[in-house]
Amino acid sequence: MVKFQDAQLDRTFSALADPTRRALLARLEQEDGLSVSELAKPFPVSLPAVMKHLDVLSDAGLLTRTKAGRTVSCHLNAGPMEEAMSWLARYQRFWTERLDALAALLDARRQGRD
Repeated sequence: MVKFQDAQLDRTFSALADPTRRALLARLEQEDGLSVSELAKPFPVSLPAVMKHLDVLSDAGLLTRTKAGRTVSCHLNAGPMEEAMSWLARYQRFWTERLDALAALLDARRQGRD
């Protein structure tokens, strides 16, 4: 059975898997509060395609939208990424230990040659 936290993590990684969605988030990190049309402007895809990407990001909790009149603005919400980073940190420790062991082995071999 998938726990809620696991489902949220799945949505986060799924949303981040697409390069267009990552680029949209990067734009919001640089300039939060862009309108949907401003956000979509540099992308070589249609506005409806960008809207679908924004829906995925919104469903994953990575952005929020606010409406003022007819203008919809997007805002970055990095909270779910923090949870993903915490999950990844466990594996970073694993690889750091492996790489440290490899470095020690290489140093030992180099010292054996000297």
